[in-house]
Amino acid sequence: MSVFISWYKYHLLRRPILTQSIATGIIFTSGDIIAQGFIEQRGHKTYDFSRTLRLGGFGALIAGPSGATWYRILDKYIDIKKPFLALLTRVTLDQTIYAPSFIATFLSVQSILERQSKEQIVKKFKKVYLPTLINNYKLWPTVQLLNFYFIPLNHRLLVVNTVALGWNTYLSIVNKRGSDIVG
Repeated sequence: MSVFISWYKYHLLRRPILTQSIATGIIFTSGDIIAQGFIEQRGHKTYDFSRTLRLGGFGALIAGPSGATWYRILDKYIDIKKPFLALLTRVTLDQTIYAPSFIATFLSVQSILERQSKEQIVKKFKKVYLPTLINNYKLWPTVQLLNFYFIPLNHRLLVVNTVALGWNTYLSIVNKRGSDIVG
């Protein structure tokens, strides 16, 4: 474990967005493995490896770079002199801009990679988007309040990824159920 932590710290200083993107891909992959292996209890015969690849790819190529960049934008442009007001502003922007668009992007990309039709994607959105967003609001505002207050910029995505292991497991299940509904 210490080898991974040393690698992470070393590369985080040199290539932060790439390093955070790789870590995010690993977390998304792990979330789907947990979803399929432990929650859905799929054996090796029914395990959907392409689903794990889709989620891991999304984490590394979309969630990681967008999250790392988003936190840098918030840190750079929210320059309010009162720390508590700056904190509330960051969390509010995160939950009103990033979270809804992230969930929409996740569902869209997964649906496209699953080769769903436009009609299937719309049906999936109608069924799972709002409940997923509501569940997001039950968890992430508190996480982000603590994250933005206590954690330095370069480590925020890692904190989010740690909590997101459970969240990504949930997203994997929601996406699968939504896909099953639309057939």
